Amino acid sequence: MRLLVLGGTKFLGRAAVEEALARGHEVTLFNRGQTNPELFPEAEKLRGDRDGDLSAMEGREWDAVIDPSGYVPRVVRAGAELLRRSVGHYVFVSSGSVYAEPYVPGYDETAPTVELEDPASEEVLRDYGALKAACEEVVREIFPDAHTNVRAGLIVGPHDGSGRFTYWPLRASLGGDVLAPSPPQRLTQFIDVRDLGAWMVSACERGVSGTFNATGEPMTLGSVLEACGISQPAWVDEAFLLEQGVGPWMELPLWLPAADEAFLQMTVAKAVAAGLSFRPLEETVRDTLAWARETGAELVTENQYGTAGLDPAREAELLEAWRRHSVTLAR
Repeated sequence: MRLLVLGGTKFLGRAAVEEALARGHEVTLFNRGQTNPELFPEAEKLRGDRDGDLSAMEGREWDAVIDPSGYVPRVVRAGAELLRRSVGHYVFVSSGSVYAEPYVPGYDETAPTVELEDPASEEVLRDYGALKAACEEVVREIFPDAHTNVRAGLIVGPHDGSGRFTYWPLRASLGGDVLAPSPPQRLTQFIDVRDLGAWMVSACERGVSGTFNATGEPMTLGSVLEACGISQPAWVDEAFLLEQGVGPWMELPLWLPAADEAFLQMTVAKAVAAGLSFRPLEETVRDTLAWARETGAELVTENQYGTAGLDPAREAELLEAWRRHSVTLAR
């Protein structure tokens, strides 16, 4: 298969390229050459900018394209229009953030999605979910019978620079009392980047068309922490954490308050029926920790979304405050 990847050197795109090359496919990367340009010397590299200079892709043909780097409908449309007659199948990486609140546990691909209040908006951080939904519509319009819209959840694993999962294996490796948001039975949801990348390549190979929730099966936070090596965390009441101003999701990764936790309970039955599969959680934890140690990843991570991870001094303060609070309640 001749595969074009728009980007392909950062996290999910990188995982898809690694899988495609491992399967013996002929891979072409189109990007600016600014992120990890030394990767994949065996792949063809076309230089350009999808927001302005697409000329390197003109007059070429591929069997499929994977687009993990589309955020703005105008930009996605320009590339998709150019590739309309040049590729046989279009895989677009969207997001579970396209869904509108309130979330219902077990929601599927037919659930309502958010819409842009301002159709001209290109404010990605502010309108992320609505922009992704609009990008899906562009891909669906231009490739009506040959598209895969991938509504990804939290993506984790080696090369994840966000810190939104890496925090837990790293925190486990440090030992001591570990603060965790109770109850241990609360559900969370994520997918190993390599599993998602492999499924996207398979979607290209088999021409899997449609819209798919593509994340892992929901699992309890207690089981996730145990897989990370935290068998007896200090379970702290959610109401107490919110009173103390602890930030869900980012400051304390994998935690959403009860009012929002159904977001992490989307069904992935359709994608599983289309071949999506998952490696053991322990493998994800092991490989993520190995990568973090190899690269010197920090427990608290600065990324484009803010700061991920609970600062150790802050954690110690919270644990001490929780102990005092618990003693007061016990009197």
